[in-house]
Amino acid sequence: MIGNLRRFEPFGAAPVRVIDESGRWVAPFACDLEDDALRALYRDMLRSRRVDERLSTLQRQGRLSFVASAAGHEAVQVGAAHALEAGRDWVFPYYRDLPLALALGWPLVEAVAQQMASRLDPARGRQMPAHAGSAALHMFTVASPIASHVPPAVGSAIAQKLAGRGDVTLCSFGDGATSEGDWHAAMNLAGAQGAPAVFLCQNNGYAISVDFRHQSGSADVAIKAHAYGMPGYKVDGMDPLAAYYLTRQAVQHAREGLGPVLIEALVYRYAAHSNADDDSRYRPADEVAAWRRRDPLPRYRRFLEGRGLWGDAAEADLLAEIKAELDRAVAAAEDAGRAPLGWMFDDVLSAPPLQLRRQREALARTRDLERDAH
Repeated sequence: MIGNLRRFEPFGAAPVRVIDESGRWVAPFACDLEDDALRALYRDMLRSRRVDERLSTLQRQGRLSFVASAAGHEAVQVGAAHALEAGRDWVFPYYRDLPLALALGWPLVEAVAQQMASRLDPARGRQMPAHAGSAALHMFTVASPIASHVPPAVGSAIAQKLAGRGDVTLCSFGDGATSEGDWHAAMNLAGAQGAPAVFLCQNNGYAISVDFRHQSGSADVAIKAHAYGMPGYKVDGMDPLAAYYLTRQAVQHAREGLGPVLIEALVYRYAAHSNADDDSRYRPADEVAAWRRRDPLPRYRRFLEGRGLWGDAAEADLLAEIKAELDRAVAAAEDAGRAPLGWMFDDVLSAPPLQLRRQREALARTRDLERDAH
């Protein structure tokens, strides 16, 4: 029951933390996860970091066009993913949520193909890169307009409530989303209707180049939950176990019909907002360096090592396994070739209207002229 899981009180002054910077357990309760589950958290975090690094390399090589790095966000996303029932619960991610998607079970080859607009891309090359989506995982496709996915997430959660299946919706977003009217309208509706939803704000301090103190007069995001009649929590987003336990509590709260929950995770993105951004124009180098010393991967590795669950040999084996998996995924996506331009007209309507047929014909003529010019 929820009473056995209610370890954390809302609106606390300090963020929830389970392990400290040295990797020492500091929570007032015992860890109840099996050793394999503890190792799986680290595996998913390290895998996400290596995928992130490879995608950035591919972008610099001109093999894909756009990267929104998630380095620094892995702990909260992986911890939250492990607190959900993949394929049962519903997920509305945002563009920096690749670690969340991979930890839920999104196949790596599909993730790479989506970034590359390969023929293996489930979205058939018709989305921006970094826009995850999976029908099998109940993961709605990322939308570029900030906070535009939050109202549909609330609608999904209300539908689940009416269906009475006990499903929960997790909706993830950055701190910039909380400055949008869509976010406030959706939160108000969720609170009024008791939607079984968990709202996960990954507050990395910047909405592209606008820092949080210029976005809101509130001290933090979690306190905004007061206005919408739901509990609000802050969590150390660099602590994967804190993210896991707090999200598990929030999911159980929503699943038992007690309404929505807002979680604010304090995180940091180590890279620029995207490959098109120059973060040196608005972030001091010493701030980035200070947050890098709090990197969630070595912090959690120290925790595992303290329990005798990890070491150099295990690290080397996992890195080799991840590299081989990445090599296969990149090769498969590239070997399949780019998604044809003509695919943009498919799957829109069962019988394409005259206007679309004319557009397809015009595209074909343009391509013919380009070939003749060369």
